Amino acid sequence: MIKVLIVEDNALIAKRYGMILSKEKGMQCVGSAATGYEATLLAALAKPDVILMDIELEDKQAGLRATSEILAYMPDIRIVMLTVCETDETVYQAFDIGATNYLLKNMPASDIVAAIRDAYEGTPSLHANIAGKITKEFKRIRTMENSLLHTFHMLTQLTPTELEVLKMLLTGATRQQICEARHVEPSTLKSQINSILRKFDLSNTQEVIAMLQELRIPDILDRLPKEPEQ
Repeated sequence: MIKVLIVEDNALIAKRYGMILSKEKGMQCVGSAATGYEATLLAALAKPDVILMDIELEDKQAGLRATSEILAYMPDIRIVMLTVCETDETVYQAFDIGATNYLLKNMPASDIVAAIRDAYEGTPSLHANIAGKITKEFKRIRTMENSLLHTFHMLTQLTPTELEVLKMLLTGATRQQICEARHVEPSTLKSQINSILRKFDLSNTQEVIAMLQELRIPDILDRLPKEPEQ
């Protein structure tokens, strides 16, 4: 018998899930909660195998917080997230905190039952729309990882002086301001910037800055010690 806890603040939808479970052999509804707090409490008391968890309860993140709390203490529980919309951010958040599946509330009863069984048996099963989003995110992460490694390699080719110049460019300093701060001639700074551009294989500093900002490199460079005064 698969024990299922329903967490849904809409009484009509919660009733629908209860009716679906009551008609399904081998499944039992062990409780119904309408808030994240109730969900956490009932999960501890009823010890369900699977939880149908609405994301938006008392607030838009309540279901996600409850999921995180429940899995922190009861990691064997399988949680299927339910929502009315499948925004990319909530999909990624749900899986990041350990949700087993993610379904739209208006899906047919057969899909909900199948999701519960798959979750209970530990069988991966994602709706085509969700699977597409996850695949897209993995590709984005892989592309960013490759870009990050390539950028780190290029940063290692910079001299301490070039790195300091780059850090100042990232703060929005003008060439004149950099010359004054570093006590160098404009021709010297021009040579240093040209060297930076050659190493990054880019044509202007705006392209370098845009690439580094996209990868959040400035945050890392800020933690580096400044070049000692000559």
